[in-house]
Amino acid sequence: MDAKAFKQLILPAKNKLYRLALSLLKDSEEANDILQETMLRLWHQRDQWQAYDSPQAFALRVTRNLCLDRLRSKNYLNRAGQAAMPDFGSGDATPYRQLELMDSSRLMKQLFTHLPEQQQTIIRLRDVEEMSFEEIEKITGLSINTIRVNLSRARKSVRENYLKITKYELE
Repeated sequence: MDAKAFKQLILPAKNKLYRLALSLLKDSEEANDILQETMLRLWHQRDQWQAYDSPQAFALRVTRNLCLDRLRSKNYLNRAGQAAMPDFGSGDATPYRQLELMDSSRLMKQLFTHLPEQQQTIIRLRDVEEMSFEEIEKITGLSINTIRVNLSRARKSVRENYLKITKYELE
C-alpha cells in the first residue's frame, strides 16, 4: 500500500480515532499522542491490511488497544480531570434550566464511568460514533449478540441509576 491509499483509507478516520482516544483517556494531549502512535503503527503495518475487511475498523482497534495499554501503564496520570462541559447555548433556556442541563450531563458522565470498560466502549461506538453492529464486531472482536447484550445492559444500568438518583433528589 502506498501513501495515496493510506490517505484515502485512514486519514478520513482521523477524527474518529481522536474522539475514541479522547473518550477513553479524557486528556487531549494523551489522545493526540495515541493518534500519532496509531498513525505510525498503521503506516508500518500497511502491507498487512489486505488481511482485514475494513482498514478503518482495524485503525479503531489499534487506537483502542493503545489507549487501554496507556491506561494500564503505571506511569499514566489523568491530568485533564473531567472533560469540559458541553455548551447548551444561550437560546431560550433560563439560567436555572442551563444549570439543570449541566448537572444532568455531569451525572450521565459519572454514571458512564462506572460501567465496565467493555460496556463503555460499546455504548460509545454505537451511540456516539453511530457505528453498525458489524463495525463494532470488527473493532472489539465480540459477537453481535454479545454486543447487543452489553449495549442493552449498559443502557439499562445508566437509566436505572439516573432515575434512582434523580428521584432521590426530587424527594
